Amino acid sequence: FITAHRVFGASNIIKLLQELPEAQRADAVNSMVYEANARLRDPIYGCTGMICHLQSQVSELQAEVAKAQAEILNMQCQNASLIDLLCKGMAGTQNVEENLIYDHNSTIFSDEPNVGVSWEHLWT
Repeated sequence: FITAHRVFGASNIIKLLQELPEAQRADAVNSMVYEANARLRDPIYGCTGMICHLQSQVSELQAEVAKAQAEILNMQCQNASLIDLLCKGMAGTQNVEENLIYDHNSTIFSDEPNVGVSWEHLWT
């Protein structure tokens, strides 16, 4: 209360409190003490200066979070692309025999189009 008395003056505090219902007076005193302490730290802006500073910090942190989320998404996309490339690369390095399919007519067919060869053609 001493700090509030120094900043606002006892008569102003009393006038303000008399205009309020008794149920709100305790909250008003707490608010005045808080504002008085803020005015001692920042005589021009008081609580408003603190609020602006905190809002600025929140904005900066939100920007950092958005940047981090974008980096995470970028890394996930890169990992997915890398995994896809690795899977395609590994499929291309399998032995030719593993890629061939035999049918009941003794013709060998590859997974690749137009690569099938008939046994009879090989022996003639």
